[in-house]
Amino acid sequence: MNSKIFLLVLSILASVVSSESIDPVSSGATPKLVENITLVDTQNLRHEEEYARLQTRLGRESQVWDGNHPRQRLLTALYGFRQYQERHIEEVQRWRSLYKKVSKSQRKTIESTIKYNHKLNTVEHLIEVNDELAQEIVQTGLHFYGISQSELDEFSADQIREGKKADRTSVAQAMKHFVRDWADEGRGEREESFTCLLGQLIEMEREINAPLKVLVPGGGIGRLAHEIARLDGFEVSMNEWSMYMNLAYRQIMREPIISNSQSYHPWLDWWSHHATTSDMQRAVSFPDSFVDKSAVLLVEGDFTTVFNGEEGQYDVLVTLFFIDTARNLLTYLETIHRLLRPGGTWLNLGPLLYGTAPFLQLSLDEVISLARAVGFEFEDPGDVCGDVSFNELPVRSKEISYGRNVRGLNRNGFLAQSWRAIKL
Repeated sequence: MNSKIFLLVLSILASVVSSESIDPVSSGATPKLVENITLVDTQNLRHEEEYARLQTRLGRESQVWDGNHPRQRLLTALYGFRQYQERHIEEVQRWRSLYKKVSKSQRKTIESTIKYNHKLNTVEHLIEVNDELAQEIVQTGLHFYGISQSELDEFSADQIREGKKADRTSVAQAMKHFVRDWADEGRGEREESFTCLLGQLIEMEREINAPLKVLVPGGGIGRLAHEIARLDGFEVSMNEWSMYMNLAYRQIMREPIISNSQSYHPWLDWWSHHATTSDMQRAVSFPDSFVDKSAVLLVEGDFTTVFNGEEGQYDVLVTLFFIDTARNLLTYLETIHRLLRPGGTWLNLGPLLYGTAPFLQLSLDEVISLARAVGFEFEDPGDVCGDVSFNELPVRSKEISYGRNVRGLNRNGFLAQSWRAIKL
């Protein structure tokens, strides 16, 4: 990629951060896509049709009522956000108990010097502040999905009666994505990865009146998908399995959407690697820009099955920190190939950090070999995506941060692998 394209990508990312905190509809300004009425109508129709399909999938009769049922997964995630304060206060109480193991004379020195009890009290208070956002996420979710308060109450009571604690980790991870995806503090992390992918998309020939269809599986809470939509000439869909992520995304997409209208204290649940206590307790505001919620269609569900019937419908698939989430990586490769049209492009960037009990755990060269066997031809994505990983493979490596606390004393990241593959 030449320097002009690289600077254009950075300009796009910078313009998002600097955009005014004004709803262009209420202010009388013209939204970016309203100039093309046909395109806007098509987007609205896509959202209406997908919402109807989503409601069908959420119906209790749609499949066996178990932990994999979409409605039960949704209720479980709602229960998780609902119990945010209780689960996090439990952890603070554990820390208080551990502090009591310090001798009285030592505690006296600690309290007179750094006031550790005050620190614990402040964290408890800020957890209560965070809980206001968590409960807003619950209410946004209930409204969007059409779940009654009484149904959630009954489900929550059943979980408590059965001794099933809410998943504190999944809730915390989803809420930290407000920082990664939609806060100014996450801009550097986004630039590290988005530049590689957006730069390749910018170079693709396309027309606004005949946009290329792009799918972003594993879209999280949506920033990459929305950045692709900002380029124009792309009709963007994203997919996400996690109901925790989907609830966080629906919170970002709620009305009215005002820049930096919400704040959150994301670093309270991990006390390691802080330079100062104030750094640990600081708030982060989001979203950092106006969000056009109609620009991207979210399709919730299992990537390998929810798009059945859409074979060959997409011009581009973009996978960011996604393929290693597979239970069966070959099924992911086959699904990507199936959904792309002949000659379609697959752009990938991410690590190979396999999760819990995957059926396959493949090395990079094995992934490439299997992708070729499925029917992909690889092309060099270019220098902007990093250094060549292997001399014999057109794959690039780039150090990418992930979930980083910019003021922390550690650096979370990966040597992410990037490639561009064409469906034969």
